Amino acid sequence: MEKSKIALITGITGQDGSYLSELLLKKGYEVHGIVRRVALEDPFYRLRRINHIKNKLNIHSGSIENYSRISEILDKVKPDECYHLASQSFVYESFEDSFSTFSINIEGTLNVLNSLYKKCPKCKFYFAGSSEMFGKVLEIPQTEKTPFYPRSPYGISKVAGFDITRNFREAYNIFACSGILYNHESPRRGFEFVTRKITNGISKMKKGLDNTLLLGNLDAKRDWGYSKDYVKAQWLMLQQKVPDDYVISSGENHSIRDFLDLSFKYANMKYKIFDLHSLSTKEADREIKKLKKQRNNGIVIQYPTFYRPAEVHELLGDSFKAKKELGWKSKTSFHQLVRMMVEHDLTSS
Repeated sequence: MEKSKIALITGITGQDGSYLSELLLKKGYEVHGIVRRVALEDPFYRLRRINHIKNKLNIHSGSIENYSRISEILDKVKPDECYHLASQSFVYESFEDSFSTFSINIEGTLNVLNSLYKKCPKCKFYFAGSSEMFGKVLEIPQTEKTPFYPRSPYGISKVAGFDITRNFREAYNIFACSGILYNHESPRRGFEFVTRKITNGISKMKKGLDNTLLLGNLDAKRDWGYSKDYVKAQWLMLQQKVPDDYVISSGENHSIRDFLDLSFKYANMKYKIFDLHSLSTKEADREIKKLKKQRNNGIVIQYPTFYRPAEVHELLGDSFKAKKELGWKSKTSFHQLVRMMVEHDLTSS
């Protein structure tokens, strides 16, 4: 009987980590994941995305910032495949705390790769890149050959991680791939991300819990797909004979305003936008207090704090290479994705 493949996932408790775990389990893998000890102390909330399969997983406490602990885990698990998904992935937070973002995303990636090189150099490695690496885009659409121009500490940290991954591939002959994934969402998306913030906010409005939703720039365009589709591409990259890097995208983009319009439509609600972004935070807060007293139950506010210091206006990926070499393409349409997220939040308690 053929031995099951062993996979190790950093960031297993996240959106992608949970879908990837389900995929690998279905394929007969022995799945291991690294989680922070704080998550084990609060499993109801922090392990909520994987609680339904937790008894099928092998969980190890640790932090990617701790090189010795990562080395211990790799030496013990000896995985065939390592999916490095853990990161500080919220762009807004990266502006607020760039030092932590760099420590987690750059040093963490280096720790995992160096430990892998020392303990199990035959292990195949996947690095979770991001379309935010393109930032101030130099061409539309973006391909694997498009130069990077990151516009946030998060984007900068991902470019560094991408370069570290490529260096280990070229210098140490590690089977290391990077997936340059465009925005991918799902009902498991964190509440701080704009898509889930919208669908969850609408749910609260519908239930009479709140009547305002605070957002930033509504005209930024993103290439959105479904996380469950995208983790399949991550797996496919590590099944190839030669390691390489791939853009993973839907091939179409929509503004945040489009996402907002469609979300309210699927919730069968109307809304009105109040643009307060040119005001100071104090002035905006005073106006919001007045708006909260209105009976209107669909108030969307463009709030000054949620505008980026350096905006990324438009991202659009060309995943032709992934389609040709991996046989992968995005299956879930933008409309299907939005509807799925709205209906989930409207029916969840």
